[in-house]
Amino acid sequence: MALASPAPAEAVGDERPAILFVGTSLTAGLGLDPSEAYPAVVQRKLDVAGLDYRVVNAGVSGETSAGAVRRMDWLLRQPVAVLVVETGANDGLRGQDPEATRANIQAILDRAREQDPPPRLVVVAMEALPNYGEDYRRRFRAIYPAVAKANDVVLVPFFLEGVAGNPELNQGDGIHPTVEGHERVSENVWAVLEPLLLDPAAAGKND
Repeated sequence: MALASPAPAEAVGDERPAILFVGTSLTAGLGLDPSEAYPAVVQRKLDVAGLDYRVVNAGVSGETSAGAVRRMDWLLRQPVAVLVVETGANDGLRGQDPEATRANIQAILDRAREQDPPPRLVVVAMEALPNYGEDYRRRFRAIYPAVAKANDVVLVPFFLEGVAGNPELNQGDGIHPTVEGHERVSENVWAVLEPLLLDPAAAGKND
């Protein structure tokens, strides 16, 4: 998958606190209009709920977790209230070492915490395809709850819950969600994000 522009659109004159979505083509909304990608759907949910935040979609198609780490200094030039990290899917597609992916996600969280004040953090769990065997899938799956627990941050249990493997909710490649798929993905994220925004003290409650 070709890399897209890494520059997120920044709303000129919009002083609302930012929720920054760092991710891959799944966040960027590959194959769809940006207004149909799940971060834009989350923005609409925020507006309906009367939660005064603005969404910044920093999804980049084809990006690995290492690429996300390299972008963090640039992305955090603006103050961020909440950082949602969706990365690792392309690592899994390429069979990269799960420990390297975990280290990269940790580096993203560490960099975010250098911001003053630091953003609230959300880690989005991904799954590896079966191509590399069950042991690899198990090791890959373990990355996300381990990172969330070690850092006491909020976890979205599985980003593509209810979408992965459903041909009606995915485009022809079987990987990237349709408009309806992004609506479902937004529900998966919103189920974690809304309580965090309503009760900031809930950050880090990973029982």
